Amino acid sequence: MEAPARRPLGEILFALLFVSIGAAGLLTAGSIPIPPSETGIGPRAFPYIVCGTLVAVGTGIVIQVLRGKVGQAEEGEDLDADASTDWVALAKLVGFVVLHIVLIEPAGWPVAAAVLFSGAAWTLEAKPLWKAIVVAVIMALLLQYVFGGLLGVSLPPGPLFEGVPFFHG
Repeated sequence: MEAPARRPLGEILFALLFVSIGAAGLLTAGSIPIPPSETGIGPRAFPYIVCGTLVAVGTGIVIQVLRGKVGQAEEGEDLDADASTDWVALAKLVGFVVLHIVLIEPAGWPVAAAVLFSGAAWTLEAKPLWKAIVVAVIMALLLQYVFGGLLGVSLPPGPLFEGVPFFHG
């Protein structure tokens, strides 16, 4: 007698994570304020599209996995599938994400993002580190300009960039 096929719990949980994040986004997107001057699509459209897509894709993946269609393990040429998890590196990355969250208000988003990007590069042993830090600072400033200055997203510029008008959302 053949044993019943075991459904990969990890794939189902990962797909349900998509569904839950999408559902939470759909529920909270309605609370995004719409300025009275808005006559176009508005600020709620993009979150609705992204979150709706997350729910649809996550639901589709759950259905496929329950039907027995699971992903095939890939052979990575530079990946050791038998290697154990580097818990120290993971703890450092989580620490830098927490530090990023703590720094956003007092230091501003560009500084917090540069610290996060630099910390991730250091944790993942980027060589040379100074180049990674330069790229991190440039990326943080570029993202602040695009999202805060061009798109009008409210990212706090912080005390270093308080007087720079094109960094404000």
